[in-house]
Amino acid sequence: MPVAAAPIISSVQKLVLYETRARYFLVGSNHAETKYRVLKIDRTEPKDLVIIDDRHVYTQQEVRELLGRLDLGNRTKMGQKGSSGLFRAVSAFGVVGFVRFLEGYYIVLITKRRKMADIGGHAIYKIEDTNMIYIPNDSVRVTHPDEARYLRIFQNVDLSSNFYFSYSYDLSHSLQYNLTVLRMPLEMLKSETSQTRQESFDIFEDEGLITQGGSELLIYGRPVYVTLIARRSSKFAGTRFLKRGANCEGDVANEVETEQILCDASVMSFTAGSYSSYVQVRGSVPLYWSQDISTMMPKPPITLDQADPFAHVAALHFDQMLQRFGSPIIILNLVKEREKRKHERILSEELVAAVTYLNQFLPPEHTIVYIPWDMAKYTKSKLCNVLDRLNVIAESVVKKTGFFVNRPDSYCSILRPDEKWNELGGCVIPTGRLQTGILRTNCVDCLDRTNTAQFMVGKCALAYQLYSLGLIDKPNLQFDTDAVRLFEELYEDHGDTLSLQYGGSQLVHRVKTYRKIAPWTQHSKDIMQTLSRYYSNAFSDADRQDSINLFLGVFHPTEGKPHLWELPTDFYLHHKNTMRLLPTRRRYFFFLVYNAVSLLVICAANLKKLIVKKFHKYEEEIDIHNEFFRPYELSSFDDTFCLAMTSSARDFMPKTVGIDPSPFTVRKPDETGKSVLGNKSNREEAVLQRKTAASAPPPPSEEAVSSSSEDDSGTDREEEGSVSQRSTPVKMTDTGDSAKVTENVVQPMKEVYGINLSDGLSEEDFAIYSRFVQLGQSQHKQDRSSQQLCSRCSDGVIKLTPISAFSQDNIYEVQPPRVDRKSTEIFQAHIQASQGIMQPLGKEDTSMYREYIRNRYL
Repeated sequence: MPVAAAPIISSVQKLVLYETRARYFLVGSNHAETKYRVLKIDRTEPKDLVIIDDRHVYTQQEVRELLGRLDLGNRTKMGQKGSSGLFRAVSAFGVVGFVRFLEGYYIVLITKRRKMADIGGHAIYKIEDTNMIYIPNDSVRVTHPDEARYLRIFQNVDLSSNFYFSYSYDLSHSLQYNLTVLRMPLEMLKSETSQTRQESFDIFEDEGLITQGGSELLIYGRPVYVTLIARRSSKFAGTRFLKRGANCEGDVANEVETEQILCDASVMSFTAGSYSSYVQVRGSVPLYWSQDISTMMPKPPITLDQADPFAHVAALHFDQMLQRFGSPIIILNLVKEREKRKHERILSEELVAAVTYLNQFLPPEHTIVYIPWDMAKYTKSKLCNVLDRLNVIAESVVKKTGFFVNRPDSYCSILRPDEKWNELGGCVIPTGRLQTGILRTNCVDCLDRTNTAQFMVGKCALAYQLYSLGLIDKPNLQFDTDAVRLFEELYEDHGDTLSLQYGGSQLVHRVKTYRKIAPWTQHSKDIMQTLSRYYSNAFSDADRQDSINLFLGVFHPTEGKPHLWELPTDFYLHHKNTMRLLPTRRRYFFFLVYNAVSLLVICAANLKKLIVKKFHKYEEEIDIHNEFFRPYELSSFDDTFCLAMTSSARDFMPKTVGIDPSPFTVRKPDETGKSVLGNKSNREEAVLQRKTAASAPPPPSEEAVSSSSEDDSGTDREEEGSVSQRSTPVKMTDTGDSAKVTENVVQPMKEVYGINLSDGLSEEDFAIYSRFVQLGQSQHKQDRSSQQLCSRCSDGVIKLTPISAFSQDNIYEVQPPRVDRKSTEIFQAHIQASQGIMQPLGKEDTSMYREYIRNRYL
């Protein structure tokens, strides 16, 4: 069996920046503070960045001696006391990078972090605060009048909001990619020997990478973590009306890859634990189109900027997707198709034509699947349930793409076969399943409608993920359960973050809006979000776009050229080929769609970047146990379990005695721990609603979907959908009526246990119970006479052979194992120490203690 790779866990996690007049010294160490690295940054160069790495691993004592010599050598006068030549500038947890505008370079350091999630023992941190430090010394600094303005534009991108990193887990790739790399034989990867390896400093360069943390799903005491990760593309990035469609290289606006990870938290190892993931994508329609915001209209008209009869830009975009995710590529188009005045329908017609044209060049088994569905029209119709239709689409999509799981199918799926499970697509391998293909969802803005559609697809995939791990008996989840409410809250936070970044406001329409159970107060909040989005698009998006272009390196400040704020447009920054002659056009889908499974794992370009460093299996660089539990330091439970996760048992499960604690039980609105009708503005409001159980008035009879919102607002006023279908208003109990409150405390026995215990057992159940009793009796310790009698009366009973290491055991007693003499002496010494009787230390213990004190404090 080939040896698998393991990620480097113990890397540089603590940084201290020391300052002298001529240099900065960046001293980094691992978390155990056993290995140190020193990075020297020259401060005498006014515009160049000079970094010296000596590639030496220091011990703690060596670093202290080095810093002492630097302090002594940089004092003003030799031998002078009281003045220091080495100053401690700042402590940090990572390096974001180095940046330069018109003067010298800055270094950006992460000064505060917070643990947000845990994936297989790998901690995921959120950047809480950063610090930009100017590197050149004041004596050599060449000032520029526009430097301060560039610095202010750069700092408009708030790194403390929704930027995440990890020291050991690759957040830029999916779980399927990462675990596939770990299981590859080492012979297939580029390796370097232990003599030439270098522990480098971590520089986090994943701009736009966001994640929404995780939540804990408690299934009868068994913790299951649900983590939602979003990866925003740094190409063709920008704000709502300023970045539409695609650029000349096939990169689309507002492209976000969403991954939901499900793991059994009782086992944190990637090799021994159970992990599953599902990936889907959202992005703008891959065409040359835009909207002119100079007219100051809430909904500017859609215009096609360039004629593309051969779908060149769409071919480039789908080429990228096929190489990243394999086939099939499934497009779920949610834009409107029936309008009195053509607006969104322009995009639908062009996209259909592009997909139809490109499918000519693909094999039949790898063609692009196109699913058009006018979600806004169905929302207004009283004859359709939007989420039911989305659920049908989600089932067909998940069956085609499958999902990833790192373990073979559980035995329970063989004992209780399900026809939906047998129809599941993807690729089945000996070690589990792989997801092949991807769902690409889009509307006009890829915000409100897209987020609801992705939630429904994620809910369907979550059911299959739970079933694959043996946590539910059927791959189906119903609304109004604790698990779905928890998952819905994750997706709403996820959608709010993406909407704030791209549209300037939170989501206007949520899942409750499309379920038509939103409270009447939600209508006014939707209007406020619409106004906030309009104000942001009209007045602040231009400044935000300049900040994004500068932060991502799309624009490089250069002396003698126009400044960023002097450019009339950034079109030429994002469309590179407009400044040169067009190259020879290649044929469509030039890689001819290789085997879908081979595209999933590792492409040749990424395989060359992977380097395997050879370690001993007990070295701390790959010891995940010591890195996670940290036995070398004194830790408290508050620090170890600091993840502020949403828990299904704490935040959603009813607090009434006698309620089924399963998170898959359908709850009534007055039973849930968090009110289903309340708006989740903050945690305090949710806690207040849970404590007071205040009743909300029934929703009004008007249409629940606001006609003035973002991309669901319609120019068509069709008469067929004037009345919306609404579920029956829920009446919650009054807090003053004690009789109604205690109504649900005492429940029927059949509702609690599933059967009436007073009813007689059937013959089949009685036979099963009798056989169970006989199996238990066969394990009892009995004398010979009773054993002979039992053997006569219970012919055919299965004989259970003990597999324990004990020589004699049963369900009542065990024979304890023998303890050797050395273990007994250690235990007795421990007991005596607790009573104040200390054993004299030997020479070896004394020398070990002295060595520890010398390395730690001297």
